[in-house]
Amino acid sequence: MTQTILQIDASARTTGSTSRQLTASIVERLGGEVIRRDLTNAIPQIDETWVNANFAPADQRSDAQKEALALSDALVAEIKAADVIVIGVPVYNFGVPAALKAWIDQIARAGLTFKYTGTGPKGLLDGKRAVIALATGGTEVGSEIDFASGYMRHIMGFIGITDVEIVAADRLMADADTAMAEATAQIAALAA
Repeated sequence: MTQTILQIDASARTTGSTSRQLTASIVERLGGEVIRRDLTNAIPQIDETWVNANFAPADQRSDAQKEALALSDALVAEIKAADVIVIGVPVYNFGVPAALKAWIDQIARAGLTFKYTGTGPKGLLDGKRAVIALATGGTEVGSEIDFASGYMRHIMGFIGITDVEIVAADRLMADADTAMAEATAQIAALAA
């Protein structure tokens, strides 16, 4: 059976992007049907209209509320359809790009990708795998100043994806050749 891969690219750079290079290599390594989502095509920030629509019972939403959630519904459908989620994360100022945070806000939806329980939230996207491709200029992945990899692991776990692998091309400004060689080796070691 062919797996479905959701490829998310969050780099503001459409050419010359290390994280985009990594996601393309990972997708090629894993193989399967690919759904591509390029976050340079602006994902809007959630706003009051979106929040009110999201918290309205689905069967009671007005046409305007349904329209406010249309993109979010499409993004949730993409992640639900995927077996593997491959996310390219360039680290900007020690964190994830705003475009990626906007995507996360659109797909982290109570009742769709997680639910509240008596013991806290429970993710609803069990059985999926995520591969996070991190590219950093100076931040060492896993260091005390790396706020991106832990955040991405947490968000994936929050929506139920606990099989999370990190491919890192970190400290590119210090030694790009070594960083890319290590990332290439990590990709080669991924189970298809």
